[in-house]
Amino acid sequence: MEQTDRPDPDELLADLHREEKRQKRGTLKVFLGMCAGVGKTYAMLEAAQKAKREGRDVVIGYVETHGRRETEVLTEGIEAIPRKPVVYRGTTLSEMDLDAVLARQPPLAVVDELAHTNAPGSRHPKRYQDVMELLDAGIDVYTTLNVQHIESRADTVREITGATIRETVPDTILAEAEIELVDLSPEDLLQRLAEGKVYVPERAEAAARNFLREGNLIALREMALHLAAERVGQDVRDYMQARKIAGPWKTGHRLLVAVSASPYSEQMVRWTRRLADSLGCTWIAAHVETSRVLSEEEQTRLTRNLSLARALGAEVRGTTDEDVVRGLLRVAREQNVTQIVVGTPYVLGPSILSAGARRLQRLIREAGSIDVHVVRAEGHEDVNRRPLWCLPAEAEWPQYFKAVAVVGAVTLVNEALAGLIGSRTVGLIFLMTVVGLAMFLNRGPVYLAATVSALVWDLLFLPPPLTFNIGNFEDAVMFAMYFIVALAMGHLISRIRARERMDRRREERATAMYMLTLELGDASTWEEIEHATVSNVERAFKADAALLLPDASGNLRGDLPEKELGAAVWAYEHVQPAGRFTDTLPMTEAIYLPLHTGGGALGVLRLRWRQSSPPTIEQRTMLDGFQRHISLVVDRQRLRESKAHSHLLAESERLSQVLLNAVSHELRTPIAAIETAASGWHPGLDPALQNALVAEIREATARLSRLVANLLDMARLESGHVKPRMDWCDVNDIVNAALKRGGSVLANRDVSVKIPSSFPLVQADSRLIEQALVDLLFNAAMYTPAGTPVEVNAVVEEQKVAITVADRGPGLSAEAIPRIFDKFYRAPGAAAGGTGLGLSIVKGFVEAHGGNVHVVNRPAGGAAFTITLPLQETPKA
Repeated sequence: MEQTDRPDPDELLADLHREEKRQKRGTLKVFLGMCAGVGKTYAMLEAAQKAKREGRDVVIGYVETHGRRETEVLTEGIEAIPRKPVVYRGTTLSEMDLDAVLARQPPLAVVDELAHTNAPGSRHPKRYQDVMELLDAGIDVYTTLNVQHIESRADTVREITGATIRETVPDTILAEAEIELVDLSPEDLLQRLAEGKVYVPERAEAAARNFLREGNLIALREMALHLAAERVGQDVRDYMQARKIAGPWKTGHRLLVAVSASPYSEQMVRWTRRLADSLGCTWIAAHVETSRVLSEEEQTRLTRNLSLARALGAEVRGTTDEDVVRGLLRVAREQNVTQIVVGTPYVLGPSILSAGARRLQRLIREAGSIDVHVVRAEGHEDVNRRPLWCLPAEAEWPQYFKAVAVVGAVTLVNEALAGLIGSRTVGLIFLMTVVGLAMFLNRGPVYLAATVSALVWDLLFLPPPLTFNIGNFEDAVMFAMYFIVALAMGHLISRIRARERMDRRREERATAMYMLTLELGDASTWEEIEHATVSNVERAFKADAALLLPDASGNLRGDLPEKELGAAVWAYEHVQPAGRFTDTLPMTEAIYLPLHTGGGALGVLRLRWRQSSPPTIEQRTMLDGFQRHISLVVDRQRLRESKAHSHLLAESERLSQVLLNAVSHELRTPIAAIETAASGWHPGLDPALQNALVAEIREATARLSRLVANLLDMARLESGHVKPRMDWCDVNDIVNAALKRGGSVLANRDVSVKIPSSFPLVQADSRLIEQALVDLLFNAAMYTPAGTPVEVNAVVEEQKVAITVADRGPGLSAEAIPRIFDKFYRAPGAAAGGTGLGLSIVKGFVEAHGGNVHVVNRPAGGAAFTITLPLQETPKA
């Protein structure tokens, strides 16, 4: 059965994302007008006063009253943040103090003139970027805007008024904004202008003659009304979608605009944005990279065009193909595009002669079901006045000189061989020369070599000599064929070389990404991650790089100047690029790219570009890939450390509980024995019984002393305070001292000691080694049956001293041997009593001497613990 009421999961997810974003960010309300003087600031302040009367905390971040008394009255009673003075070229300018507003953190801020350009040296070049930062901080903003300052409308305004609009606001700013239209008829506005309520009389008269002519005002008003109607329609569509109301809003349109380095691509981008707004659909800006090397000016223009498309809300896509039409159609079909927007091609004479016209015809013919919009940009007719041929770029001149020089050299060789070879062989030599040059030079120099060689061949080697006339028909045909073949061969080989260069660049990008992935995949520490990141980024982009990571408190750390560190911190806190070639703090030396994986920032990648021009689209694409992969690796390392820390906390909690249980048991048993013996003793008690009670108290006290000593020794080991006091010691003396201290626990056992009489001295801390032997002897006595023997022996093995304490008990299980020296570990089936610290302390004391301790089961039964110490050369007397 068909389920027509089933919700679309993608739509539900998009709704959740939008709702989450709305809850985190502040809301923007734009008071939109057709031009200055319609009362936008007045309406905004009226709304602010109303919000204040309703109990909201409102502050004025920036308001320009232009000296109008009625407007100034509306600012009374609202707190105003003092403006920030900015000195530029000896002049003090006043701007909104963004940091002061953020520190004040009001629920609602009033910020006039959204399209205003900030003074140089401010954090952001544009005021709308200040407003975006306020919104990101959760602050609601009221602001004003004229319709001519909207980016996608700027070209239309220029066509209507003749004025170029310099200050514009991206359309994406208005996408989530509430728009309130402040409308006024052109007649009323002109009346206000005449009364001096908009500008001073001199300026008002000039404005009425130019920008604010009645015809211009009618057109601007229509634009403002149309924009407001579009937003109302979008609100209706959002409501229908939220309520699952069937309607015509699902159009399925998806646009693609072809973007190149052409100066007219900027107009194509804006035109496509307006079309996307009217259709309510998404759009793509696509660029096809070919083998042709762009000049620095063209590269800068291409980057600017794509940045504009991105700012207007386009999804930027790039592809590599020698055939532009094929590349565009491939992107269009992959992205399910329904309409393609291209500019009118440059036509030279008959359209059949224009490569652009032929490409357009191919695009229309091969687009199939995809509609194609061909748009003429304003000023496009100027291209028809371009010369048919222009001088080569400065960088290509050496290649032209080389081509002419090589042809001249081959001509001299042919002259020297003229008596031995015929004119046809000379032609073949010239042809091979052209083919050889095509292997190394660009297309233009190869065409020049083909032309010059053909003319020289005709002039010097084809009869009659020293004239361009050709004596017979066969030579004429051969000359024509030579010319055609030379040009064709040069062209084909140049194309092969161009494709080779493209493949090489693609391979370099893939190799760079592979090396980054490989080295970061092997990195397991922060130092290795930083080294792999910096080395690969510097190698791939020829830029100085640094990886900035937060410290334990979450603050970004880095040894940078205050201005540079401020840009890095801003990028980290706002999860947006900052620094050079960006719209935030562009006066810094480096670019700061936040590393993130969907949540908050994990760190910042710093790149100090060595070239003056911004990164190319190819570099930006590869940099995005680097940025995403580095972010994933940093996040992986952070999660790995978080997991290790959690495991450490869990293990610490477990060991604490084990210690508490063991210590409580070890304390209760001797304390209970002392309490029982003390309560049973009285002066009239039989002396033998009194002695037995005292012995019981002494044994319990010794047990308590051992427990306290073990706890203190373990604390010293973990804190790193165990520093052996090395001295020359006699192993016999250490063993005898240990046996004496353990005499009580070994009283009923046969203890044998085997140490050669000529045993060498060892360099050690006798107190620590003695304590280690005492713990081994106590372990042997405690976990073996009563009466079983204990053996102590010492031998010299390979410049090492081995002291072994062996017993004849049940031995250790296979699973217990690897863990027997771990803290709090007790072997399965071990007798009650003990904390599991003794053997761990033995290991710590021995390793502090540079030695080691191990245990093995004896073949005839029992366990043997061996302490191995390095044997130093005994000093001579």
